[in-house]
Amino acid sequence: MEKVNVAVLGATGAVGRTMIRVLQERHFPMRSLKLLASPHSAGKVIDLGSKNGVVEEFSAAALKDVDLVFGAVDHDLAKEYAPLIRRSGALFVDNSSAFRLDPDVPLVIPEINARDIRWHHGIVANPNCATILAMMALSPILKLTPITRMIVSTYQAVSGAGMKGMDELERQIRDPSAAPEVFPFPIAFNVIPQIGEFDEAGISSEEWKMQNEGRRILHEASLQVCCTCVRVPVYRCHSESIYVETHDAVSLQTIRQAAEDCSGIILNEAPYPTPKECTDSDIVMIGRLRRDGACEKGLHLWCCCDQLRKGAATNAVQIGEWAWQNGLLKKGV
Repeated sequence: MEKVNVAVLGATGAVGRTMIRVLQERHFPMRSLKLLASPHSAGKVIDLGSKNGVVEEFSAAALKDVDLVFGAVDHDLAKEYAPLIRRSGALFVDNSSAFRLDPDVPLVIPEINARDIRWHHGIVANPNCATILAMMALSPILKLTPITRMIVSTYQAVSGAGMKGMDELERQIRDPSAAPEVFPFPIAFNVIPQIGEFDEAGISSEEWKMQNEGRRILHEASLQVCCTCVRVPVYRCHSESIYVETHDAVSLQTIRQAAEDCSGIILNEAPYPTPKECTDSDIVMIGRLRRDGACEKGLHLWCCCDQLRKGAATNAVQIGEWAWQNGLLKKGV
């Protein structure tokens, strides 16, 4: 199979830069790599290792001969740029929330539902980072039995808000009196039980993402999902405490055995994973696997992953790899 021409849209941001790094690390079959961004970032120089790359302004001309676009821009820009990308014939793998609930756009975690990529119409959506972590952590259980109910508490790193989030934490650690700008309250030495805006029911936009995206990925419209999303003063890597109820009763030992066969998963019960272990890794670590004392089919677990990598950039690159391997790019193959 021939190599393809790749573009990273939003190349100067935290996720965009991580996408570039992951593409290089995984030896993605690139003939060329274009770095694209809004006019504000055009002209910036990014270190590509063996050479420097200059960021171009996104345009129809910049998309000429591009086969695959990895998007790392916000919801509004993804919506604005998507029609032009589709008209160019390139596949748009979008990391924003713009298309995740669009019934005509596959929402994909390759280890779970890669085959959904087959029915793409020019766009494949990358799930929210917290959703990816939860679904990956539950993948050993999903191989054994459907899940009927989930209750999740997330502990999300400041890098989920990009470079500005990390800068704010560092600034407030140095000066605890520094006023918050990115988060609604000071984040240093604190936790904030809000990510995104609340609706009239008191549910945040981040919490809605996990509830709705999990159902789409698993093709389980009746799945009951409730979550509380919390920002914590950790630079990198999200963690989650997950309670599930399964359709069938399964033993903990059976789940442990299934975890050994799940790609991208490591079971760590010596004694449990922490965000530090997962930093700069594509592995999702799970631990503290235990049964619920009040429900025969209830299970608890703890999990961590680097949300800039598997929670965003790596998952997107894996989608691109699967599309290329299965001849689903309109150009370059």
